[in-house]
Formats: sequence, structure tokens, C-alpha cells
Amino acid sequence: MSVNESSAITTTIISAIASGIGARVIANLLRVPSIVFLLIFGLVLGNSGLGLVQPRLLSVGLETIVSLSVALILFEGGMSLRLRELGKVSVSLRNLVTIGTVITLIGGGLAAHWLAEFPWAIAFLYAALVVVTGPIVINPIVAESGVDGRVAAVLEGEGVFIDAIGAVLAVVVLDVVLNVNATAFEVVQDLFVRLGTGAAIGVGGGLLLVRLLKATPNLPLDTRSVMVVGAVLTLFGWAQSWQSESGLMTAVLAGIVLRSAELPDQRLLLAFYDQLTTLIVSILFVLLSASLSVPSVFALGWGGVLTVLVLMLVVRPLSVLICTWNSSFTWQQKAFIAWCAPRGIIAASVASLFAILLTERGITGGDAIKALVFLTIAMTVFLQGLTAKALAQWLGLCQSRNQGLVIVGSNAVGILVARLLQENNQKVAVVDNSAEACRQASSFSIPAFVSNGLDSQALAQAGLDSLGSLLALTINTELNLVIAQRAMEEFRPFQVFAVYSRDKNVPKNSGITQAFGDRIMLKTWNQYVSQREVQIGMLQLEGEWQRQLERMNLLMSTGALLPLLYERPLKEENHLQVVPADIEWQEGDRIIYLLHTPRILPQGDLPPLLTGEIAIPEGQLALKSEQDYLSMAREILKKVR
Repeated sequence: MSVNESSAITTTIISAIASGIGARVIANLLRVPSIVFLLIFGLVLGNSGLGLVQPRLLSVGLETIVSLSVALILFEGGMSLRLRELGKVSVSLRNLVTIGTVITLIGGGLAAHWLAEFPWAIAFLYAALVVVTGPIVINPIVAESGVDGRVAAVLEGEGVFIDAIGAVLAVVVLDVVLNVNATAFEVVQDLFVRLGTGAAIGVGGGLLLVRLLKATPNLPLDTRSVMVVGAVLTLFGWAQSWQSESGLMTAVLAGIVLRSAELPDQRLLLAFYDQLTTLIVSILFVLLSASLSVPSVFALGWGGVLTVLVLMLVVRPLSVLICTWNSSFTWQQKAFIAWCAPRGIIAASVASLFAILLTERGITGGDAIKALVFLTIAMTVFLQGLTAKALAQWLGLCQSRNQGLVIVGSNAVGILVARLLQENNQKVAVVDNSAEACRQASSFSIPAFVSNGLDSQALAQAGLDSLGSLLALTINTELNLVIAQRAMEEFRPFQVFAVYSRDKNVPKNSGITQAFGDRIMLKTWNQYVSQREVQIGMLQLEGEWQRQLERMNLLMSTGALLPLLYERPLKEENHLQVVPADIEWQEGDRIIYLLHTPRILPQGDLPPLLTGEIAIPEGQLALKSEQDYLSMAREILKKVR
């Protein structure tokens, strides 16, 4: 290798890395699918642009890089599957990855032949390449659009499973193209042998990997993470050596087996692989799009555009309609599933490999297939990815940020917060490892689950996926932070609150919000509530509200007042929310708080957790008059009875 070639390869690799990361950053800032900018950067820097990224210099190495990268991407996809949600949509998901695959293969092949004027064999090879969607493209779109859990589960599940099935199907169709004498039986047999071999190695190897990880719990996380990478690539290599392209199914099922094992550090492993695949996809997609010839895309003409439109507007809706015919999905949910099917990295990777292979065999059509696949990726990502959120809002599928709250800690304060939310017609559930504490919550008709807050199954049963917010409210502040962190990694809820001390130095970008105040003595407040030595009240910030805040902050500094919930009527649709420690109050806010007072005369039929008649010390937190304040407080007491 000459010095110039070595320098060009170095420039290619560095440019691919830098542009891939840059594209990801810009996409996140603009809140659009990252593949949009990865495609643009690749084209600009590639053979048809500035020439800084020249994948052809990598030669055979590019094929190896693509194969190993795809294996790791599919493994991460299998690990990230939310298995508890798949059970709710298993029939529709099964139909989409089986019947839906056949419909897309036939419909895409017919469209490519009649509209793009591809020969039959090349047309169906194109169709086999675009049956895939992919988690790398689907998951960010689903997360950004905010659709409900069942729709998200079926789209994410389809993306993972159909990647492996579609890639194997594409290889089988390629074999038919290269070996025109193969019978239909041989084709079907070949498909099932590849899938079966990959499944057997994936499940068996995944179980062995789980046993190895459980047998070595004291290894550092970085060592365990690298060990898993090595194991996945080894399993992939074995499968590929026994049956070509079976390694893709191996990678997916190994990831699913590892996810189902519920390892103690599973969430940290997931975070590691999420970061790893993000880097891999960023670099790989730039390399693949850089190798694309722009003139070959224009050579497709309007026939190529019409082929993709038929795939999007006819074939996909027909597939979803048939596959979800007897399901409980509403027409709005079916419409969103039908629209949201962008193609991504797997289609691009396999198409690039096929283009090289067809060219080596002297078969024309490789560049045309690659061009049409990349046109399909571009059109589906731009049209579907950029409109998904607006469509979800128009169809009424977006989950509300204030839909409800899961409270970990069924103590006196936790139950009181739950009752206030419940009486405000908001959904709520509590989780606690004490059966007695859960029975106390159940006596107020609050859904309660006896379990550790670290158990993802318990949080799922409590409905964290649908409720959207979590409050870690145990008296152990260290445990609260661990619960909050795991909930962020596992469920990615809209809001995560935790009671902890400010000196814990929680990073601002962790997604965890400190609840109530800087230093909350929760154990003490639980005693106050249990002993009925608190008063509950509401303060509305109006008039001289800055003075009201000064009085409230003074009481908080002495430990005499605990702000619990607030509502912002003009902006939050009258939903109660947990008070963040660093909240910036606005005029019109309504604050529900607890005020500590010595025990006073008991009052008849008031709730067991609340005090009797409210007596406000003169000059403290008064509104227009003491009577106005008492009236507001009594209304709150009526609500929580």
C-alpha cells in the first residue's frame, strides 16, 4: 500500500467518524431522525461530492465492517425489545413479520418491475431488500411522536424481527438470481434452514452467555460489556460459517435471550450497547451513502419515485390492514402503523453488499438496485419520519405527559400524594416492598403492588409505560436515586422525580428531577402525617405573589412546610404535578402543601391521614383574607376525604 493510499484511507475513516457524529448532534438539536443528516453528509462527502470519504479504498474490508456492524446492531435491537409489551400485540406482530413480509415482497416486486422497469429477478431482489424497517430508524421516530405503548411495541418489535428475516430472505432471493435452476421447494427449504440454524445457535449461545455472566458477577462492568461483544461476534461467526447469513437471526435471538434473563446489571449493559450502536450506525451509514452514485439515482427517473410511493401508499397500508384485521387496534392506530415504516441501515448495508456481489458476477442491475434502495430510504425517512409526530397528534395517539404517576414508597406522604392525584381524576399507582403498606394504600382504592422498586416487572405492572411519570419516595435517598436511574434506562418515562439531598451531585442531563426541595426529611414528614400533626392547604400565586413566595420559602427553610403538588391552570390543563425542587414559579400557579403544626383538637370525620380544622398563624401565607384561605383549604379537604 502506497503512502497516498494509506493517507486516503485515514482521511476516509476520520471523515466518516467526524461527519457521523456531527450529523447525530445536528439531528438531535433539530429533533429529526438522524438518518436524514447521515444520508446528506455521506452524499456530500462521498464519491459524488467532495471525495473526502471513499469507501472503495476499504475494498473487502468494507464488507467485513458491514457484516460485523449489522450483527451488533441486530443484537442491540433484540436486547432493547420490551418483552412485556410484545405479549399484548403478539398476533399482529407475528402477522406483520410473516404475512406482511410476503405482501411487501410481492407488491414491491410488481411495482419495481412495472414502474421502474426492472427485470423480474432484479425487481424481486429489490423488494426483498426493502421488506425491512429497522429499530435504528423506527425507535427514535416512535419516541419523538409519543404514541401509546401498544403502537410503539408493534412497530419496534417489527423493526427488530423483520430485519433478520428480511436480510435472510434477501440472501435467498439473491441465490435464486444467481442460480436460476433452483426449484421452489429448494428456495423455501434454504430459507428455513438459514433461519433455523441461526435461531438454534442464537438461543443456545445466548443461554450459555447468560450462565457465564451469572457465574462471574464480580467482574467490572466494562469487562462484562466487552465479553458480551466478543461472545456475540463469535456466535455470529459460527453461524455464518455453518450457514451463510444465518448469523443475523443468531444475533437477534441472542439479544432477546439476554434481555429475558433479567441480569442485575442489564440496564447498564443496555446503555452501553445503545451508545455502541449509535456510533456504529453513524459511521456505517456515512460510508454506505458516500459510495452511492447520485447519477444512478437520477437515472431511475419518475419510475423509481412512483415505485417508492406505491410501496408507501399502497403496499404498506394493504399489509397492515390484512395483518391487523381482527386485532383490537383502532383505525387511528392502524393508520399510524401503516404510515410509519421507514427503511434504514439494514436495507442500505445489504443492498451495498449485493451491488458489489452482482458486479463481481457480471450481472447488471446492482447499481440500480442500490440506487432504488437508497431512494426508498430517503423518501420514507423524509416523508414518514418528519411527519410522524404531527400525524400522531392529529390522530390523537400522543400520550399526555401528565397522564399519571407511579409512586415507589407507600408511606404516609406517598399515600397522601396518591389520594390528591386520584381525587383530581389522575391515574396513580404505588409500589412498596411492604405488604402492610400496600394494604393501607389499597384501602383508599389506590392500585398497590408489593415489590421492590428496582424490579422492572413491578413497575410495568404498576403501569409506568402508560402513566408516564415516576416518583421515588422511599426514606432511603440512595435507593431513590438508583430506582430513578433504572426507571430512566428501562422505561424512558416523560418525568422521573426522586427525593434526595442536593449534595448527591446528580448530573443535570440525567433526566432525574429532585422532588419537593433540597433537603427533605421524609421520615419526619411521614411521622407528622401519621400523627395528624400537619395541615394541608392551597396557595395561589396572585397579587403580591412574590411576598407570598418569600413567606413560603421561610417556612420551608425551617422545615415547617413541604410543597407537594402544583398546577398551572393556563398551561397544564389543570393537571396536578409533583413540585420540582428547582421550579420557577409563575403568577397564577396553585401550590398544594403540608404545614407542620402541633397536634390540635381532633375533628370528627376527617381523613385519617389529615388533620382537622385548619388554623393559619396570623400573617403567614395569607391570601386576600384568612377566610379566603380557609375556604380554599376546606375545598382541598373535601376532595381527599
